Amino acid sequence: MRGKRALITGGLGFIGSNLAIRLVELGVRVTLLDAMLVNHGGNDFNIDPIKAEVIVEIGDVRSETSLRHLVRGNDYIFHLAGQNDHLLGLSDPFLDIDVNIRGTAVLLEACRRYAPETRLIYTGTRGEYGLGAMPAGEDHPTDPRSMYELSSLTALHLFKYYHVQHGLRSVTLRLSNIYGERAQMKHDRFGVANWFVRLALDDATIPVFGDGRSRRDFVYVGDAVDALVQCATTEEAYGQTFNVGNEGVSSFRELAETIVGVAGTGRWKYAAFSPERATLDPGDHYADIRKIKRIVGWTPRTCLEDGIHKTVEYYRQYKGHYWI
Repeated sequence: MRGKRALITGGLGFIGSNLAIRLVELGVRVTLLDAMLVNHGGNDFNIDPIKAEVIVEIGDVRSETSLRHLVRGNDYIFHLAGQNDHLLGLSDPFLDIDVNIRGTAVLLEACRRYAPETRLIYTGTRGEYGLGAMPAGEDHPTDPRSMYELSSLTALHLFKYYHVQHGLRSVTLRLSNIYGERAQMKHDRFGVANWFVRLALDDATIPVFGDGRSRRDFVYVGDAVDALVQCATTEEAYGQTFNVGNEGVSSFRELAETIVGVAGTGRWKYAAFSPERATLDPGDHYADIRKIKRIVGWTPRTCLEDGIHKTVEYYRQYKGHYWI
C-alpha cells in the first residue's frame, strides 16, 4: 500500500484512529474525516503518534459539499463513521437514519460521480444478524433488534447496490465486539469490554448482567485493523461480505474475571438487566469466520488475556485523555 492514498471517515474515533496509525506505518497518505459528534469517541489524542503525518478534516459524511472534495484522488476509502449508540436509537431513531443511511448514500453518490475508481471498505456490525443458532455465518438470516443495527444493515445494502449497479468496488464487514486502545471511555452505552476495563481501573464493581453465561467473540482492535487492511488489498474480497469475529468465545463472566485479574483492581457482581438492555440483548452471539479465513487469509492472533493486557496498560498510562 506504500504511496497509496486513503480516506477514513470516523477517523478520529476508536477503530478509525487505530487504522490510521497502521496505514501510516505502511506508507499510506491518510486523510481523516470526523464530525466529532458528542459522546461518539472522536478524540484528537487518538492520533497523537501520527498527527504530523495525516490530514484531518472536521466535517460530516452528510455534507455533499465536503464529500465532493474529499473523495477525489483516494485509492481506498474506509467508511467507519456512524451513530452507534444502541440506546440513543430507542429514543431518537432519526440520527441513525440520517447519519448511517443518508450519510452512506451521500458518500457513495460522491464516489460514483467524482471517484469511481476508489475502493471502498465498510464496517457494519454483527448485530445485523439478530437472534438464531450460533455461530452466525454470512448467510445467516438478518433480523436487527435496534435502529442502529437496522440502519447499519441498510448501509451495507447500499454498498452492495452501488457495487452491482454502478461498479463501485466495495467490501463490507460485520464486526464483533471490538475492544482495545483509543475507544471512548466516558459512558457505557457501547463498547462493553472497554467499559469493564474502566470500572476495573477505577477499582469499581463490574456489573455482569443476567447469569453471566452469555457468550461473545471479543476481538482485539489490532486484529480488526488487520482484517480491514487485508480485505482492502485482496482483489477477491470485493463484492463480498465478511464476518470479523473470533473463534475464541468467552462469557461475560469470563471477560470480567479476566479484566479484574489483569488490572489487579476492581471486582464484579451479577446484576439485573434494565428494561432497555433486556430488549437489546441477543443472548449468545458469535460469528463464523471461515469465509474471511478462506478468501482473505485473515485470522485473529490476539487471545483475550493478551488483548486485555494491552488495553489496560494503554488506559493506565493515558487515562487523563479518556476519562474526562
